[in-house]
Amino acid sequence: MLFWILVAVLTAAVAVILLYPLLRGAKAAQNSRAGEAAVYRDQLRELDRDLAGGLITPEEADYARAEIGRRLIAVSAGEAEMTQKPARHHRLAEVFVLLILPTLGLCLYLTTGRPDLPSQPLEARLENPGDDVAVLIAKAERHLAQNPDDGKGWDVLAPIYFRTMRVADAEVAYRNAIRLLGPSPIRLDGLAETLMAVSDGVVTEEARQALEQSLTLEPDNPRARFYIALSMEQAGRADEARRAFEALAQQSPADAPWLPLVNEHIAKNGGAVAPPATPGGPTSEDVAAAENMNAGDRQQMIRGMVERLDAKLSEDPNNFEGWMRLVRSYAVLNDKNRAADALKRGLAAFPPSGEQGRQLLALARELGIATEGMTQ
Repeated sequence: MLFWILVAVLTAAVAVILLYPLLRGAKAAQNSRAGEAAVYRDQLRELDRDLAGGLITPEEADYARAEIGRRLIAVSAGEAEMTQKPARHHRLAEVFVLLILPTLGLCLYLTTGRPDLPSQPLEARLENPGDDVAVLIAKAERHLAQNPDDGKGWDVLAPIYFRTMRVADAEVAYRNAIRLLGPSPIRLDGLAETLMAVSDGVVTEEARQALEQSLTLEPDNPRARFYIALSMEQAGRADEARRAFEALAQQSPADAPWLPLVNEHIAKNGGAVAPPATPGGPTSEDVAAAENMNAGDRQQMIRGMVERLDAKLSEDPNNFEGWMRLVRSYAVLNDKNRAADALKRGLAAFPPSGEQGRQLLALARELGIATEGMTQ
């Protein structure tokens, strides 16, 4: 009931706001015409004084009186018309504002809205946010405001802030997570990427320090190695950057999604790219094409190479290394459904009871892929 009372009050307020210019305009016009009539009457009195004082002849007075009288009659007629016709003049607009506009709004709400839906205050939405990211963030922020030393909360919120481009908040969250939970490759890499986002893609000295600390914890971390090589490139140290990118390319899986981008930077810094001969890996034509692609096209090309590897394994499933690469590639592409499907098909060729099957399951757990129902 309160909702409908508010709707009625708001509708009345909007109607008053819209009608005010119409009523104000009519009143202003009436005031203007009344002022004109007063001026003409003053002129008639002035004319009589001039005639009495002998300043003008009777003929001139008659002529002037006739002209002023004509103007006064015209103004008086207009004033009378304005007093009789303002309502009729603006009647269509007033009807539209008072009746048609609210009716249209109500019909639209009843058609597309949910008047039967019970109200849900912010407190209730925070308790049951569903898939609303904004509400999830608000819920996490409220929790952290009450529990600022909850490192896990900051750890969860930091990448969400980064994905929603709240980079200043992401930096604070990553720093809190590192302070409370300790450094880890994921947290340090996330902090470095956030610092680079703040500096428009430049690998700052602080970002580089975070990346180097990440490498002390995980020496084969490809993301940290890539950004450190990029910092060398940005500093104008082309030879060092090329060698760093080449080392990363040589130690990366043949179907690694980041490999085309690494090869692009190798070529940019004067190196030659030698494509691997691994089935499903990029050909020399793929590498050449990647150098001129934008990020979206390059991502599409990477996905195409992964799908070619998938097709080869469907034809020849007895390729354990291929299944390992395929599961890892789908996980890196953040396609967990296809990664789980690849794991299931790989385990059909290499059962979980065997050593290779156990390696596939261990990889899946490391990548965060669900293995329920696949261990037997």
